[in-house]
This record gives sequence, C-alpha cells and structure tokens, in this order.
Amino acid sequence: MNPTISIIIAIFNRKDELFELLNSLSHQTDKDFEVIIVDDGSKIALLPTVELFEKQLDIQFFRKENSGPGLSRNYGAKRAKNEWLIFVDSDVIVETDYIENIKKNIIENPCDAFGGADKAHRGFNLMQKAISYSMTSVFTTGGIRGSKKAVTKFQPRSFNMGVNKEKFLSIGGFSEMRIGEDPDLSMTFWENGYTTLFYDNIGVYHKRRTDFGKFSKQVYQFGCARPILNQRHPKYVKPTFWFPSLFLLGYLVGIIHYFVWGNGLILALYGLYTFLVFLHALIVTKNISIAGMAIISTYIQMFSYGYGFLKSWFMLNILKQTPQEAFPKHFH
Repeated sequence: MNPTISIIIAIFNRKDELFELLNSLSHQTDKDFEVIIVDDGSKIALLPTVELFEKQLDIQFFRKENSGPGLSRNYGAKRAKNEWLIFVDSDVIVETDYIENIKKNIIENPCDAFGGADKAHRGFNLMQKAISYSMTSVFTTGGIRGSKKAVTKFQPRSFNMGVNKEKFLSIGGFSEMRIGEDPDLSMTFWENGYTTLFYDNIGVYHKRRTDFGKFSKQVYQFGCARPILNQRHPKYVKPTFWFPSLFLLGYLVGIIHYFVWGNGLILALYGLYTFLVFLHALIVTKNISIAGMAIISTYIQMFSYGYGFLKSWFMLNILKQTPQEAFPKHFH
C-alpha cells in the first residue's frame, strides 16, 4: 500500500524561508500529501504567505502561543490525517522528488522513523556554504549527517525527519526539551524497541545561520544539550561526545606551551588539522573562498560546542544541578 504523508512545519517568523519551502513542495513529482503549518506565535503575519499556495497544496494552517519547536510539532502531529509524519525545518528547501523518494524508501526499507542528510544549495551565500560544510564534515561533530557509510545507528534530526504517526504518538511525541529534542526523540524510539534508518536520497538544502555569531550561539546550545541527553539516555553515551571539548582544551594547552615553554608541537598539530580542513573543504566545495571560511566555521563549531559541553557537564555532574536549574531556557 502506498504510504500516506503529512508534512509538519513548525515555524516562528521566517516568512521568506516559508515561501521558499512551500514553493519547493508545490513542485513535487508526487503531489499526494498534506502540509500542516504550525505558527508558533510569530510576530509577523504568515497566513498571507500560506494562502499563496492553497491551490497548489493540500495545506492547513494553525496559529498558537509560543512553546518552542518540539511541542509545536506535536500540535501539528495530532491534527495530521496521514500515516507518516515528515518534520522539516522552515529554513530548508526540498528537491522535486523528495516525496516520491520517501514513499519508495518506506516501502523498500521499512522502519519506524528515518532521516536524511542536509546540504548546501548552489544559491546559498558563501558563509552559508562554509557553515554547511562544517556541520556535515568528517572533521567535525557533523560527520554522520551526510554519509550513509558513517552511520551505525542513525539519529534522525528534525530538519529532515520522518516518523510513523502511531509510534510517534505512543511515546508522547517530542519531549519538553527546546534544544536537542530531536536526538532525544530518536533515543526514546530506540528505548521502546523502534527502528530508525538513514535514507540517502532524501537530502534537503538547509540554510542554517547567516553569520558566524549566530552560528556560534547555536552550536554552543547544542553542546550544552549533550550532557543533558547523556543523563536522559545513559545507554547511548559515547566517548566521542567529548571530542570538541578535548579539542578546545588541547588548543588552550598548546597556547600555554608555546608562550610559556616555547614548545609549538601541539599548535603544529592544530596547524595540520587546519590544513586538512582547508584541503577537504576545497575538494568538496571546489571554491577557495568557501574553503577559507570553512576553517573559521569549523573552529567556531568545535570551540563553541566544546565550551557548551564542558559548562553543561560541570553544572550537572560537579555542581549537581538539575538540567532545568542549569538551563531553564532549554525547557518548556
């Protein structure tokens, strides 16, 4: 039987991105799906943008008070009429065969939840492409996002995630977490005996942050969320989660060694890492400007994530604070 699809879009403001996403959905080769948009208390009017696509798409629009993306997705899920829920962020663009490929994969590779990669569109600016490289590179924390070979047990992310509606509702949907709610959902799926898969032909174009400052704040929050997730799901803790923090501490030790003892060996290793990042980014993006900016975005990602992880780990494990006490803004 052909799978039935409901696209769930939780959105706050981002009117221009919503237009681009709906435009890409309106050009699907398989048009048999519904779109549910949940306006999470936006400060600008989104309905006029939605109305532009009412004739091209089977679309529903709901507006509610702000509660964060996870609970807004739950709100949309309860109003979906179809068997499969596809969550996409409002800042993505999908290819014309996105729905078609999802349905084929569900039939040929059945599972309870799935995800796909994210990548940079040729129309994105250089900074967005550099950030996209860092978030998907094998030299950073993002290596599993874009390669099926790198995945052992894939954690779908909410920018491009599909779930069986019945299984999703049976575990209560997304939790009260505002940051890290998608890996939290994936691990809850595993703990309930449900399966997750990576589908390699349903990638989306993900705009991400438009400047390094916003990017730094975003990955810092991701770093803070990881020790919280480790507490919630101790079975799935990995030593590799410490890599960005050790990277940050190693760099600081290298600076001290150089200026206090005149030993530059550690910094030389970071120089080698920098060269490898530049070379790999140049090969992947085929643009020397993007490769140069990728060095900056990669160090921002590693340092910001590493600092967030260390801070969170210290507050939870040394100061013995609860996640809600340590990071109240991370929860609804």
